[in-house]
Order: sequence, then structure tokens, then C-alpha cells
Amino acid sequence: MAQPKTWRVGVAGLGTVGAGLLTFLAEHPGFAPAGGKAVITGVSARSRSRPRPFDIAKLPWFDDPVALATSPETDIFVELIGGSDGPAKAAVEAALKAGKPVVTANKALIAEHGAELAVLAERQGVPLLFEAAVMGGVPAVKMVREALVGDEIRSIAGILNGTCNYILTEMEATGRSFADVLAEAQRLGYAEADPTMDVGGFDAAHKISILAALAFGCAPNYAAAEIEGIAGVELLDIQLCRDLGYRIKLVASADRSPDGVLVRVHPSLAPLAHPLAQAGGALNALFIEGVRTGRIFVQGPGAGSGPTAAAVAADIADVMAGAVRPVFQAPAEKLSPFTPVDPSKSIGRAYLRLSVKDEPGVIAAVSETLAEAGVSIESFLQKPVENAPDSLKGGVPIVLTTHAVAESVLKAAIERIAGLPAVLDRPRLLRIARI
Repeated sequence: MAQPKTWRVGVAGLGTVGAGLLTFLAEHPGFAPAGGKAVITGVSARSRSRPRPFDIAKLPWFDDPVALATSPETDIFVELIGGSDGPAKAAVEAALKAGKPVVTANKALIAEHGAELAVLAERQGVPLLFEAAVMGGVPAVKMVREALVGDEIRSIAGILNGTCNYILTEMEATGRSFADVLAEAQRLGYAEADPTMDVGGFDAAHKISILAALAFGCAPNYAAAEIEGIAGVELLDIQLCRDLGYRIKLVASADRSPDGVLVRVHPSLAPLAHPLAQAGGALNALFIEGVRTGRIFVQGPGAGSGPTAAAVAADIADVMAGAVRPVFQAPAEKLSPFTPVDPSKSIGRAYLRLSVKDEPGVIAAVSETLAEAGVSIESFLQKPVENAPDSLKGGVPIVLTTHAVAESVLKAAIERIAGLPAVLDRPRLLRIARI
């Protein structure tokens, strides 16, 4: 009987995911999908001496990830460095040009350079796989690219960043501010020392851009995404939204229409009983709506050493099994970026919070101004607030939700409301998720 082929794997990046992958392969020396066997034959990282939960002393070390990517001892190159440019991009390009399969967890690289890398991979006839780039251990990429290829996907929406979900969940549960919970998340390792990519919404935007490309048969178009993070979400809004029957989540969405594709990341309101509202802590959750399949919901761990390493291992297994398919939905040379839809034309419901003077006639003035602008009020809430935050500027809050309205009309109405003498600050706008 023929001996199984040994696949020599080079791993660049030994952070959380790299550590998880090496630990997994060390604990499963018999990992041999499709009759092959995966063996680590080289590693690279920024620091060789950094303490790690595994011993790398016996593994060949490469200071330069490009050298690892092109080494004759590397059959599969695994890129876990991160970042859209720099060493990660250089190493992946080098591996593909050398005709080596690439597995990566780098969502920024794929979202910003996926189209050009796909062309390079397909010209060389080698796989470029990135299951771990979106939703960690939840096979969202495989589901959209393979399982639903027979359907026409209309929209994708969900929670794609576990750090933001953890922060919002803890703010509601403990009554602490964004800054306090963020500091705790950093101490616990849920948030980076520089949390901008997560709390700014950019990480989620990279992921939804990838899913949009897979779902709609186009090249990733990260530059067209409309992005708003959670740094501006106040505890007061979390509490008032709950009184209205909603929970605030950072929702990433991609919707296709005859005009093109709208990709957005925003703090959004989800009804308390909705599955997205029920996904707490660091969980990720995703809705996919197809013409034939209807709505599909998946939920699971979106990050972490174990889940993400499992997704990397699954991609390595696909390479070893000889899986051949386009990097995205169609041959890369035929892909073009989607046509972005003007966000001002989108229609949806909204939450508005105003800080106003406590005097007669204010509610009537606000209602009249909204009506004149063409915005219809769905619900209204006014209640006293204990220990009022500084953002109220000495006023009292009134909160309202609107019926569906064009975003351009809503923003014009907000400008008019902000100019009312009784309104002390610019109204706070949050979208109500269309889920």
C-alpha cells in the first residue's frame, strides 16, 4: 500500500492563531486528511525569543517570511501575520508566484487585495484559501462560496466582530461605560492594545466585504463600505433602547439590488427577541438570505486560538485533498468590483435621541419639524434619567423611532431639528437593523 504523502507546512505568524495551529498539529500528529499528513517544517514571526505555549526550538526558523514562503521545504504556506500590506502581502505573493498553495486568516489582506491575489493564484493553478478570515471557526466562507453556490443570495447581515459584541454585552449587563469595558477587554485579551480596527468597525468591514464578494460574484470592494464603529455608543442609549424593546449590536450587512451593492457597518438596533440580539459575549452570528433557500442563520465563536486554528486546519485539509475551485465565485480575471449604492438612497427605520430643554412645547416642535421634513414617528419615549451623562448638556432626553424613510430625508430632518432653539446638541442617530 502506498505511503501517505507528507505535506510540509510553513507557518508565518505565531500569535494566537499560529499558536493554536501548532498546538493542534502537535496534539494530532496523525492529522492526515485525504491520505496525506501535515508536518510543520518551518516557522517565522517577529520575535524568536517571545514566550510561547509550545516549543519551537526544533523547528527551522526563518527571519524573513518571504524566505519561508519560497523555501523548497515548504509545500503549503500558512500566513497568520496579519495586516493588508507589508510582510504578509509580500510573503503571500511570493508563495503564489512560486506555485505554492496559500492558507491565510488575514481578512484585511483578502478584503483589500483579494482580487489581485486571486488572479495570481489561478494563473499559477494553486489554491488561495481563507476560511479563518471570517467568523473564526464558523464555516461562513465555505457556506457562501460552496454550499450556496446553487442559490442567488440577496443579502447577508450579522455580528462579525467578537470584541465589539463583548463590549456592548458587558455595557448592558454591568452598567459601565464604553471606556471602562474596553479597558477590561484589553486586560482580558479580548481587545488589542490599539483597538481601532475592532471598535472602529474596520475589522467587521473587511469581513463583510469578503462575504459580499463571495455572495454576489464580484471582487472585494472594501473601499466602498460605509463604516461606523461603536466608540460613540453611550450607556444611556443602551438603556433607552432596551426600554424600547431593542438591543444595540454592531451589524455588518451587504444588500444587493438592481442598482448595485450596499455594504455597511453600523451600530444597529435589533429587537430583544431576535437571534442577533440574543448573541451575547464574543459570539458571532450571521443571516444569509437566498432566493431559493430563504433565510439561514449561523452562530458561533468568531475568534480565538482554537476555533480559528480549526478553520486554518480545515483549509490545509482541502489543499491536501486536492480541492480546486475559483478563489471567489467566478474566475478571478472575470471579476470586477461591485457597483456601490449611494447610502443616502437606502430606506430604513431609525432611533433618534435628543437632548432638549425641559420646557413646554418642545415635543410639539420636534414632531412638527419631523413631519415637515417627511419623517413619520413610530414610537416616542420620554423619561427622567438618574445620574445624567455629560452628553445631555444639562437637558433631558427624548427618544423616538421612525417609520421607514430614505436616509437622505432623515439626515436633512436631523439638521433641521439640531437648529431648534430647545435642542441642546446634535441628535444621536442609530439605525434599526433590517433583519
